[in-house]
Amino acid sequence: MNDLIKKQLTDAKNLMDKAIAHTDSELVKIRAGKASPSMLDSVNVDYYGAPTPLSQVASINTPDPRTIVVQPWEKSLLSPIEKAIVDSNVGLNPQNDGSVIRLNVPPLTEERRKDLGKKVKEEAERGRVAVRNIRKDANGKIQRLKAEGVSEDEIKAGEAEVQKLTDGYIVKVDKLAEAKEKDIMTV
Repeated sequence: MNDLIKKQLTDAKNLMDKAIAHTDSELVKIRAGKASPSMLDSVNVDYYGAPTPLSQVASINTPDPRTIVVQPWEKSLLSPIEKAIVDSNVGLNPQNDGSVIRLNVPPLTEERRKDLGKKVKEEAERGRVAVRNIRKDANGKIQRLKAEGVSEDEIKAGEAEVQKLTDGYIVKVDKLAEAKEKDIMTV
């Protein structure tokens, strides 16, 4: 196979890896009823005037499946952290006891589970669309190689390889979504 086509395949594979990683990180943010420090990844605290990720100003632990404990490295950060958690819309109520902040993760209702299941499906579809868009771009680049003297057969073979890659990555997205849905629906 032509080196130019191999380069396009490698580029497409790298982009598809990134699309899978992004889909995975988006699915992790969908709460499954179990406490997880990653639920607070999107929380930024006002730390001396600069928005700083919560994980950089406090330790975040899960002593049990229903509780997250945030322990700031400076006592003065307790109320800014509490405010940041409330403002971030993660759906958790912080309880400040003067030294740590506790967040109780409520069990999911059946209705909420179904809503989260829909969110998982939407996120998975975004992942599949991203993979398909990468396929479309890669095929367009491979088609443009005709001008550089690449044979029609090599172009067809390149497009077939891109399609194989695409199919494999769509299966990966489906598996991620399936695992997350199973996680959400498990009581």
